[in-house]
Amino acid sequence: MADLLRLLLRVAEKAANVARVCRQEAPLFQLLVQEKTGDDKNKKFVQDFKTLADVVIQEMIHHDVGAQFPEMVGFIHGEESNKFENGLGESVTVTVCSTEGETATLLATVLDGDSTAASLLAGAIHQDPETINTDTHGLSVPLCPADLSIWIDPIDATSQYIEGKEEVLEEGRLSPSGLHCALVLIGVYLRSTGEPVMGVINQPFNHKDPASGGWKGKHFWAVSCGDIRICSLSRPKDMPNHSDRTRALSVVLSSSEKQAVKEALASLCGPENLMYASGAGYKILCVIQGLSDVYVLSEGSTFKWDSCAPHALLRALGGGVVDLTKCLHSSCISQDQQAELTYHQPNAECKGAERWANQGGLVAYQDCTQLQSVIRALKGKM
Repeated sequence: MADLLRLLLRVAEKAANVARVCRQEAPLFQLLVQEKTGDDKNKKFVQDFKTLADVVIQEMIHHDVGAQFPEMVGFIHGEESNKFENGLGESVTVTVCSTEGETATLLATVLDGDSTAASLLAGAIHQDPETINTDTHGLSVPLCPADLSIWIDPIDATSQYIEGKEEVLEEGRLSPSGLHCALVLIGVYLRSTGEPVMGVINQPFNHKDPASGGWKGKHFWAVSCGDIRICSLSRPKDMPNHSDRTRALSVVLSSSEKQAVKEALASLCGPENLMYASGAGYKILCVIQGLSDVYVLSEGSTFKWDSCAPHALLRALGGGVVDLTKCLHSSCISQDQQAELTYHQPNAECKGAERWANQGGLVAYQDCTQLQSVIRALKGKM
């Protein structure tokens, strides 16, 4: 498991490099921002470049993990399909090849012969990242890779990534939008039960290097299996288990959240303690970091690849992510109840991506008493 964790940290940093290169290299950036409609839309590409960037990252992670852990091949899942149609109507399957040159040739086919863009992208894919420092010495978990599956969200909050707004992250405060909301998410779960047991989050655009002017990232990770709960972050000091339980609850939401939910939560914690942010992964990360106590989403608009990685971090910190609808229909809300999200079974009555939606909405939390307060506030209001 320590080897798997180190590999996931490395491939997440490679993914972050790809995301940064797509924004900083002019030939790639021009493709990335051609997100227009009508007469302004670039007719050359049947599939837009942002989707290709997502797919390239996903396939790179799939390739690298499968090479080191062949028993996991077939159990590494992601948001994107790797099938593309180029401007000539040819169907191309995007994969990461054994050499940079072969990958560049394949990508040029997808990009209708744009060899400059293809070479830049292939270079980022095959480049080894800087060493990721993490203390995994002595980490021993009674699991083997053959018991595990992976969910990948290659670039969560893609719209924020495309828009590219550069916000300064303030210490101790969440920001509603910007590049920092875009995350690489890799979650590991048990094939048998769907329990999330390991998570890696990479924030490619955490801060700018004053010397070079280039973006630097930040990574977070955790292992949560049985009694083993290890996280790269500590539980925030001002959580209720550590201090005054009368402190006002803070909740992060989507700006599009139902008005009835906003009103119920405003009655619970005060309108000034309702905050809004972009990206499901980033909102859960805000709870992980203690920038918000709880994240509430009443709609089934997130998916397993959004929540698996951050869920593992919250579990390691003593919290979790639960199905909101199940909680609202339960007579007893407790931390170990059956409402906790799992990741191994599709919604049988749905098709396509909706098979993997978190259909009942969700609540992400660090403290069970706060979860209980939220559920009581929302009962009968939705």
